[in-house]
Amino acid sequence: MNEFDWKSQLAQQVYTKYPEFTERPLIGITGNYGDLTCKLAEGYYDSVIKAGGVPIIIPPTADTDVIINTLENISGLILSGGSDFDPRYAGEEKDPKLGEINEKRDLPELFITRLAYNRQIPILGICRGIQTLAMALDGKVKQDITDITTINHSQSEERSVATHQVSIEKDSILYELYQKEKLSVNSLHHQAVCDCGERFRVTAKSDDGIIEAMESREFKSIIGVQWHPECLADGLPIFKWLIQEANLFRQACVLHETMLTIDSHCDTPMFFSQGVDFSQRDDRILVDLHKMTDGHQDVSMMVAYLPQPTENPTAYADAIFDRIEEIVNQHKDAMVIANSPAILLYEKNKGRKLIMLGIENGIALDGKLDNLKHFSKRGVVYMTLCHNGDNDICDSAKGNQTNDGVSNFGKEVIKKMNKLGMMVDLSHASEKSFYDALKISKDPIFCSHSNCRALCDHPRNLTDDQMRALAKKGGVMQITLYHGFLRADGEATVEDVFAHLDHAIEVMGIEHVGIGTDFDGDGGVRGFANSSDVINFTRLMLKHGYSEDDIINIWGMNILVLMTKIQRGLGI
Repeated sequence: MNEFDWKSQLAQQVYTKYPEFTERPLIGITGNYGDLTCKLAEGYYDSVIKAGGVPIIIPPTADTDVIINTLENISGLILSGGSDFDPRYAGEEKDPKLGEINEKRDLPELFITRLAYNRQIPILGICRGIQTLAMALDGKVKQDITDITTINHSQSEERSVATHQVSIEKDSILYELYQKEKLSVNSLHHQAVCDCGERFRVTAKSDDGIIEAMESREFKSIIGVQWHPECLADGLPIFKWLIQEANLFRQACVLHETMLTIDSHCDTPMFFSQGVDFSQRDDRILVDLHKMTDGHQDVSMMVAYLPQPTENPTAYADAIFDRIEEIVNQHKDAMVIANSPAILLYEKNKGRKLIMLGIENGIALDGKLDNLKHFSKRGVVYMTLCHNGDNDICDSAKGNQTNDGVSNFGKEVIKKMNKLGMMVDLSHASEKSFYDALKISKDPIFCSHSNCRALCDHPRNLTDDQMRALAKKGGVMQITLYHGFLRADGEATVEDVFAHLDHAIEVMGIEHVGIGTDFDGDGGVRGFANSSDVINFTRLMLKHGYSEDDIINIWGMNILVLMTKIQRGLGI
């Protein structure tokens, strides 16, 4: 009768150790539906447990509060198999050959997939699940494939039997997991992905050309497979991959709970006059409250950018700041304007998003030194001395060397900024202006959005000597996501961002490097395309071997230290 002595078993398995459990990532699995029952095949949850995760079943409900609360607590998502999708969700009429539709599942799973994608949650789509990924993320599903196949994709054998092979791309996650170009799989479908869309790439096909697997092109933790790995003897590696990615995602989320995440350069205010709503998820802009929340981003340093020439430049900059303040005041519970490290830390603990103000192009002063005090009172924390043309302060990296570096007026501007506790930003400055400003300023300076000339030979990027001089002065260089500053030709991706970040750290040291995205100023690359991707970049940093302390420095601590030095004694 010992096997029925559950209290003794509980005592032996739980109460004899402390802590009582080993923490594991929580993996949500979408449940099937039938006969008034939410149900799930054993293979799904058993595979998650064997791989080191904790499975929970997600019921098929389209209640968005339920979905979002679920997503807030899981670290990974499995989109399970089941019946066909209703093609009307893709704007198509039903094919007569279409199989059974489960109307309870489609809308909830389209919602949860898109929202999990926004939140960067690792996702594994299985059978119907790969089709869910395509349907939710701008791909396309063929309703019936029987007229274009030479393989029986709806086998009558047991699910544990592999009935055909798929060819795997060698540069894929699947190949890393299985180390095979051919993999034997089962097959239980008559719908299939026919176009995976721009967010994915095909990584496996059957011999008759049917798409059998796809993975993210955007460096996200997303894989879809057409077969049922939970039923196969060699199916565990893909579940172990999901648990590994879920652990990294959870580690990143824990980091973001306590550290400050600061983007030092954002041009989104350029779009505020076009009717965008910062409180909505607006595809026209790369930074809004939804995207900042999804990406766990705390602070956006938003600039008033002034093209050259600009009539009445001071009033022009003020109008931009007025609009920013208006937007913030409309959402006081969610966001606030900050101008000091103390306010940043206090409001972070209150759960609010933070906006800091900057000026991009010193023509905003309109040649008047007193306007610096005016902008400082408005809460402006930094000014980029110039943009893509020489001005009355200094010469630009793309200018004509009008002043031979920093002008006499520019010297007074820098000294006044030091007195006011405003950060001097030398992104866009010529080399001569850079070194002049470095000598003139008593405080450290920074470059809010610049990259490494050693990797991309562009005059806007810093040489290694400039980077060393900046670090020696105690300054900070913020790696930016503008394509032309990351590579000279071809498509720039997040891998290029890492190349510049690694180089800057090697030259300057970890305490002198950060991130200034230039979002909505043409910044943003595949893998780091908007504020939603901030948490994904943290996950990628962990994957690249950055320590938690490194990540804390890069994402905000270095800027906090710099601001503290510059504002010390000013009572800001």
